[in-house]
Amino acid sequence: MPTLDMGSLSRAAERTGQRPYIVAIGGTTRPNSSTEKALKVALSAAQTIGAETCLLTGSDLELPMYAPERPERVPAALRLVDEVRRADGIILASPGYHGSVSGLVKNAIDYVEDLSKDALPYFAGRPVGIIATGAGWQGAVQTLIALRGIVHALRGWPTPLGIAINTAELVFDMEGRCISAKIGSQLEVLAREVVTFAHKERSLASASDEYPRK
Repeated sequence: MPTLDMGSLSRAAERTGQRPYIVAIGGTTRPNSSTEKALKVALSAAQTIGAETCLLTGSDLELPMYAPERPERVPAALRLVDEVRRADGIILASPGYHGSVSGLVKNAIDYVEDLSKDALPYFAGRPVGIIATGAGWQGAVQTLIALRGIVHALRGWPTPLGIAINTAELVFDMEGRCISAKIGSQLEVLAREVVTFAHKERSLASASDEYPRK
């Protein structure tokens, strides 16, 4: 697995004066779940190479069921939509529940419909890194495939690397450190892919007065 070129990406951010803003969404209602730990490791790698980051997990995602016919929104839902609107790149992570995306994460993603009339609707123009966890390979891989389909439907750009994590194996310690060299390397690569693409989009926005992301 290739290593992060941390120096060149950090220097690129310094030259443009713009730090890509990466928003991570996912996890469970249980604090410090394996899914949340994976997101934190990926965001730490993104920060190392010059990104500004935001994590929305756990209680941040305990939202009313999305209802487009009811426009009123609780503060947590407004924050979710605003953070996605601001994002240059996104990382989505879900545990595999019964072979697919959890209800908590899917409902949070449904709120992206509030961006449908934006200049860049949904996830358009944004790289999206995808992580799925499960107590076995079958559920994790199926959830990864489901997330990739959702990102395509929302006009996002799934990164070349998507990560399925089998939590039946020892991957993270109690403090959230990744103790699997293989998964740790994959999370770093995923972060690099999201930040690199986001930085290029940022540069394009700076060079064009007509480009919708300013």
